[in-house]
Amino acid sequence: MVASRDSWVRYAVAVVAFGVVAWAWHYGTRQSGGIRPAGERRVMPELVMAQLGGGTWRTVDHRGQVVLVNYWATWCGPCWEETPGLIRLSREMGPKGLAVVGVAIDEGGREKVQKFVDEFRVPYPVVMPERLSQVEYGLEGVPTTILLDKQGRVAKTYVGAVRQRDFAEDVRVLLGER
Repeated sequence: MVASRDSWVRYAVAVVAFGVVAWAWHYGTRQSGGIRPAGERRVMPELVMAQLGGGTWRTVDHRGQVVLVNYWATWCGPCWEETPGLIRLSREMGPKGLAVVGVAIDEGGREKVQKFVDEFRVPYPVVMPERLSQVEYGLEGVPTTILLDKQGRVAKTYVGAVRQRDFAEDVRVLLGER
């Protein structure tokens, strides 16, 4: 009977621990909100990068839109988790004025990145900066996403994987600004 009681105690502890982790994941990791007031925002330096499929992507071409600049890599597990939400967000909010761009900082070459883009069916532009460019300077880790308002000013920076709904809440706020 003691072994049986120990099993139930371990089971109960495991269930409680799972519940705490699930609660923390659902409620404790929200990253929405905390957008800088408009008067405190600074314009992001102009980004001009070669698109994976050809052509050039420029931030200046997206003035008047809210822009999510997502730095990621194919070897980054949290990037794999975040990408489906970015894809849905791009499809749902693109027509409302959102532009998403993926900045791949892989060292493995275009083939690896293209395979990732094809597997996930990424609908938004993916760019690859030159190695050790100013784009990568100062990144704390990947994924890192920079949210720009309609004037190209940095409204918020996210470090780590972010849920689609958290991005969406912040994007809605910026889309509502004049």
